[in-house]
Amino acid sequence: MPRPLVADDPLVAEAREAAKRAYVPYSHFRVGAALGGPFGVIRGCNVENASYGMAICAERTALVSAVAAGHRTFDRIAIALPDSPPGSPPTAFMPCGACRQFLAEFVGADFPVLIDGVGEFRFDEIFPYPFILPDTRADASPPP
Repeated sequence: MPRPLVADDPLVAEAREAAKRAYVPYSHFRVGAALGGPFGVIRGCNVENASYGMAICAERTALVSAVAAGHRTFDRIAIALPDSPPGSPPTAFMPCGACRQFLAEFVGADFPVLIDGVGEFRFDEIFPYPFILPDTRADASPPP
């Protein structure tokens, strides 16, 4: 069961702003993500492609940008889907399976996931059984 979001949470506001930059000429369905950590905030938006399978989701865009900038420790993520129809069930606002698995590489079970319009979840509430290889974690030191 989600916990209510704090009114005017700045990370949710960042996710809403990120959604405004989405490139969605095919689906017209914008998604924004804001990843918070000791570095501040890194935004991501979904970017579509005429070859539909080549599209990338907002959550993965934010994570890839953060890792490319040298970050591997994150505090929480906020996700905004401003084009979800009013009255949509909470499942219409959740990250896709690929994004959940991608997050699992970098976050723990208690990692906060803020879903605009739905509430706050622990990561293990939205993805209870991620695939994780034994003895491997993204928090390992980057190669020299």
